[in-house]
Amino acid sequence: MEEVAEGLWGLADGHEKAGDIGRSVKCLEAICQSQVSFLPITEVKTRLRIATLLLKHTHNINHAKSHLERSQLLLKSIPSCFDLKCRAYSLLSQCYHLVGAIPPQKQIILKGLELTASAGDGFTIKLWSCNFYSQLANALVIEGDYGSAVAFLDRGFTCASEIYYPELQMFFATSILHVHLMQWEDLDSVDKAVQKCSEVWEFITPDKKQQCPGLFFYNELLHTFYRLRICDYKNAGQNVERMDAAMKSDLQKMQNIRELTIELNSINQGLSQSDLHYRDRAALLEKQTHLQEQILSINSSSGLESVAPPYLENARTTWEDKLVLAPPPIDGEWLPKRAVYLLIDLMFVIFGRPKGLFKECTRRTQSALLSIQEELAKLGISDGVREVDLRHSDIWMAGVYLMLLMQFLENRVAIELTRSEYVEAQEALVLMKNWFIRFPTILLGCESIIEMLRGQYAHSVGCFNEAAFHFLEAAKVTQSKSVQAMCHVYAAVSYICIGDAESSSQALDLIGPVYQIVDSFVGVREKTSVLFAYGLLLMKQHNLQEARIRLASGLRLTHQHLGNIQLVSQYLTVLGSLALALHDAVQAREILKSSLTLAKTLYDVPTQIWVLSVLTALYQELGERGNEMENAEYERKKMDDLQKRLSDARSSIHHIKLIEKTKIKVQQLHEVDIKRAIAGPSMRVNLDIPESIGLSTPSPAPTTSRLVDIDSGRRVQPTVSIELELTDSY
Repeated sequence: MEEVAEGLWGLADGHEKAGDIGRSVKCLEAICQSQVSFLPITEVKTRLRIATLLLKHTHNINHAKSHLERSQLLLKSIPSCFDLKCRAYSLLSQCYHLVGAIPPQKQIILKGLELTASAGDGFTIKLWSCNFYSQLANALVIEGDYGSAVAFLDRGFTCASEIYYPELQMFFATSILHVHLMQWEDLDSVDKAVQKCSEVWEFITPDKKQQCPGLFFYNELLHTFYRLRICDYKNAGQNVERMDAAMKSDLQKMQNIRELTIELNSINQGLSQSDLHYRDRAALLEKQTHLQEQILSINSSSGLESVAPPYLENARTTWEDKLVLAPPPIDGEWLPKRAVYLLIDLMFVIFGRPKGLFKECTRRTQSALLSIQEELAKLGISDGVREVDLRHSDIWMAGVYLMLLMQFLENRVAIELTRSEYVEAQEALVLMKNWFIRFPTILLGCESIIEMLRGQYAHSVGCFNEAAFHFLEAAKVTQSKSVQAMCHVYAAVSYICIGDAESSSQALDLIGPVYQIVDSFVGVREKTSVLFAYGLLLMKQHNLQEARIRLASGLRLTHQHLGNIQLVSQYLTVLGSLALALHDAVQAREILKSSLTLAKTLYDVPTQIWVLSVLTALYQELGERGNEMENAEYERKKMDDLQKRLSDARSSIHHIKLIEKTKIKVQQLHEVDIKRAIAGPSMRVNLDIPESIGLSTPSPAPTTSRLVDIDSGRRVQPTVSIELELTDSY
């Protein structure tokens, strides 16, 4: 009978290669359903193969789970078969994970660890132990037990060290850093995890690094998230540049492989001809060998030959989608390659937008949105589909792409508001609202972002009361102390722009508590923002010298740590106004010209108008009539252009709905595993990644409202708009 099983296995392999998964499964199930008994080990191997096929090519997770549970029962009667038992435990763990059954998953993993603990200290045994430690850590992260997750990852690191496997050590080191970034209990622990990653990575030889693209991107992304969090933008920018260069190189290699494969298929078709001349056949065979060697060489240099064997691949992925982090039997993928590359594009946009690289940022954003739509369509997410319609096993991957979608849309809103393209900003923001309404559980963390963007839009078009409302609502729906502080600062600036005594008092009530605790935050984002708002309030109170001190301090921090020329431009404009108020015309001229240059770099019309208005007042004070007239005329043209944009925005059907003082109403859906949707089968980063840091450039109000009336009302400063930052990312 074993010969029959061998034959059916071979037949199943043939059907699988031909893409006929249904027939392949039927061949294998014929063994399990046969009335003639096969050896238990034969049935176990067959059921493991069926489960692998079902997980790899279908959504029949429960069917796969049934085969694996039956395999477990059969394996209990077999004294040896260590590898088969471990494989069954590992695959069953994946099944439980995909259906969100975390408690039974942990139980099955612990059984696997018991098995490896009793089996000895061999190389293969250690690899299986590492696999189970990794799976258990992922399960614990979903439950929010970060401390235990780190403890088991530490065991995995020790296990990898015992078999002298630096790449595997790096996998565990980066995983530990990942958990610390998610938890962020104290900066010292995170710093140590970062240092450990750097030390292990340096220990890996250059040729091995070339074969570990997954680890490279994973490590670089985690370091980028860390450096963004601590506001080390210079080094974070270098991480982004390295990732971007590596991504472009890999995409070029993939294009070369596709072209070579097309050529190879053409040669294979030619070789299939029966009447081919001997010399022609020999020439084609030689060319076929050459092409195969070229493809193999590219694959080897890209680390693609290290892809896990079929029985351990994640469901429904191909080798081109893989960025493997660890060797078999560990299923060490973090995200599909396309998702990782989208995340790298997002990092580029995050760094490029504050520098005014709008053209490239827009190109990448548009390309990313198309790619995300394609991936969502593969998951069955089209118009009208809501999260209640999703298969449970697709929730996590849908969440990955939906979160990326929201991040790119947020950047689009920020870019369009910076360029005063208010109608385009409306459209992107409405898209964000609609996606959130359809997927409120998966996109739970985006509610605060959307409310902040509504506040940003409302403030940009001069609706300051509405802006303050939405900023305060954003603070209510987030648990992040940092985001709450920033929202309060934004709301305070909106109140300052209203201009009356009561609003100024409300602004002080918001700024004061943030100012008192500002040094408790990691990095300087909150400090630069609150110093700016506090400086504006002091100007409102005519405390000009104290305002100058606060604003100069904020400018210094912004320039040294953030590198956001938009915020620098705003600081310079306010300081230029102060210099003029204090009759320091020389410094005022120098500062304002620098600010105007930066505003032009950003195509920022509102800031240009603000600077021009202050320059006009400067020329008037100096008696430079020609410059005053020329400046005033240029300012008028810019203002006319801005007023037209504002008029178009207010006449849009979306305007009222975006600014109205109401929260987004969503239908809370049932039977959606929130933990599963948020945490997923691989550890995700729930970080504070700034999309833009601090406050935006000033925006002249379309109304008669003014922020500051200094020097007996002769010189007035246009109202200030605010710019928010992206939070809660990967």
